[in-house]
Order: sequence, then structure tokens, then C-alpha cells
Amino acid sequence: MSDKNDERKRAARDRLEQQCELNRARERRRRTLIVATAVVGVLALAAVVGLIAANAGKDDHDSQAGPVATPSGATGKDGLTLQVGADDAPSTLTVWEDFRCPVCAQFEDAFRDTIAELADSGQIKVDYHLATIIDGNLGGSGSLRAANAAACAQDAGEFAAYHDVLYRNQPAESDDSFADNSRLIELAGSVDGLDTPAFRSCVEDGTYDSWVEKSNTAFGEGGFQGTPTALLNGESIFPKKGDEEISVAHLKKWVAEANKGRKPATAGATPSP
Repeated sequence: MSDKNDERKRAARDRLEQQCELNRARERRRRTLIVATAVVGVLALAAVVGLIAANAGKDDHDSQAGPVATPSGATGKDGLTLQVGADDAPSTLTVWEDFRCPVCAQFEDAFRDTIAELADSGQIKVDYHLATIIDGNLGGSGSLRAANAAACAQDAGEFAAYHDVLYRNQPAESDDSFADNSRLIELAGSVDGLDTPAFRSCVEDGTYDSWVEKSNTAFGEGGFQGTPTALLNGESIFPKKGDEEISVAHLKKWVAEANKGRKPATAGATPSP
């Protein structure tokens, strides 16, 4: 009789353990599903944000007509490119940026010196394009106002220097202080010879607002996912190129590979506008 009771107890314990294991398995599946759903949600949100960024301002400016004032020395299709570096550089780094974009500032902080070194040594020219997606996503006009001011600096031959000043002094993404023309003029004081009556008038009059808006429309029509967008000879390199994450070492290597067998530019300096 005692043996039968022991067998029943063992059987009950076995059934209890099996049930516990089933419960644990269900809990693991439930947690996996929650995590998977969260990942899908994040990816979906990223896709939506990218779509919003790519189309920000598109409807507002597609109907624009008539001549658009273009900054001195602007190049490329419709004069929407602000070039830094020599025309005959063997490779082209194309960068789309928004002066309110915090990731753009991080990109600049990480690669500013390297990009300048590559351009100055004639290995690349840099084609900058300006966008205003943060204005479109968060409201405000700081992206537009800063981009217009940068185009005004291009007229004075100081785009590159003023571009760097803006990123070094970028406000928080939600802080639209670049919408204040007086702040943009104040920052111009950091660039020798830039704060002139001509520059001030250009900033305050919004001389290149329509040009900036046209550039932002081109950004949306280009199918880019967000800023910054960085392309080396047309191939995306941010946040990675192929399986390699972007880094200073990788950027130099990619440029060297692209330039293999090709001579550097005859002059590293940016052409005068």
C-alpha cells in the first residue's frame, strides 16, 4: 500500500513539473512575442519618420514657379550644390544636412576634421545640400533660416567656415533659436570678415529662402530616408557602407579605394565664388 502511495505522489509531482514547464514555455513565448512586437513597432516608426522626413515640405513647395535666387558659385542641377574642394578631385562626397538635425551635428563632430583633410589634400570634393526636415517635423523655421544664412555666407566665400560654426553652436532640436536672424548674424562674427552689411541684409531679407525650399523639395524627391545622408561617388556610406560601419579609418580607406590609380586634385582649395 505504501509503494502505491509513493507511485501516486511521484506521478503527481511529475504532472506538476510538466505543467510548470508548460507554463514557463508559455511565458517565454509571451515575452518573445512582446519583444518582437516592440521591434516591429520601432522599425515601423522609423520607417514612418523617414517617410515624413523625405516628404517634409514637399506639398508646400512643389507649386513654386518663377526664377529662384541662387547663391554665388552654387553648382550642380538647378544650382543646389554648395561645393567645398577642387573641381577635379577624383571622388565626390555628397552630404545632405539640416542645421537643426542633431544627428547631423554628431556626424560633423565625428568627421569634420577628416573630411576637411581629404578635401584639402585634393582627394575629394564635398557637395553639400541643405534640407529643412526638422522644421517640417517639429515646426518652426530654424532649419530654413540657418540654411538661408549659410547660402548668404556662400556669397562671401565663407560657406564652409560658417557651416562649421552653425554646427558647433547648434541648439537642442526642440529649441528653434536658429529662427532668430539676430542669432545667425551674431554667430557670423566668429568667421573673419563675414559679418558685413551685405551678409546682414541677405539674412534678414531671406534672399535664398526659395532656393532652400527648392533644395528641400529635391531632398524629398531623391528618396532619401533622413539627414544626414552621405554618399561617396553616389554610394551610401552612412551609417555604413556594405557591412562596414562608418568610422574615420573606414572613411579614409573607402576614399583611398575609390581613388586607386587616380591623381588627386591639382588644387585642394575651394574655388572662389
